[in-house]
Amino acid sequence: MEDNVRVPPIRVLLADDHPVVRRGLAALLGTLEDFDVVGEAADGESAVRESQLLRPDVVLMDVRMPGIDGVEATRRIRAATPNVAVLMLTMHDDDATVFTAMQAGARGYLLKGAEQDEIAGSIRGVVAGQAIFGPGIASRVLSYFATPPEPATPASAAAERFPELTVRERDILELLAEGRRTAAIAATLHLSPKTVSNNLTAIFAKLEVADRTAAVIRARERGLGIQD
Repeated sequence: MEDNVRVPPIRVLLADDHPVVRRGLAALLGTLEDFDVVGEAADGESAVRESQLLRPDVVLMDVRMPGIDGVEATRRIRAATPNVAVLMLTMHDDDATVFTAMQAGARGYLLKGAEQDEIAGSIRGVVAGQAIFGPGIASRVLSYFATPPEPATPASAAAERFPELTVRERDILELLAEGRRTAAIAATLHLSPKTVSNNLTAIFAKLEVADRTAAVIRARERGLGIQD
């Protein structure tokens, strides 16, 4: 009696708004026996819907897509179908996007341009329950967790009310709660508008809010931006 039992292929859903990218990934995975591309999605809503209908083993997910983006789609997929793994495959490598995606439930993060073997190995890894990062991403993730948190500033009201934020993020949130726009915050803190925007993205992720309006509401609920 033979011991050779054929392992079912890994069922993959491709979520990317560019048809050329989806066709390329489908062709790439089609050359490997242990993968089966069971569906495609051109936007976040479709990715969520197809994940529930098809129940793939893994969704290969882009970040920037029409409608809800890949991060929000990941959050919804993980909530509705927790057994479906999500591997981000994107061209965006800024820290805020990486960490927001991981907080949403993604099990891995790769950059487009990765080699076939790296993509295939990463898919196998996340399906097996591993956390997978591309080389450039992995070093930044390790650095992030190896860096001790910034000391809190006792004089700041945000330090007690938002301990999960860094000192800079608290300063930005305080000014945001006062109704200041990005350019005004940047000028006050002697930062570039791009730096402020990146920090705002991180703040939204940590507070689990969708936008600046929701962040202001959260901050004012805890007493920031309210004048006596």
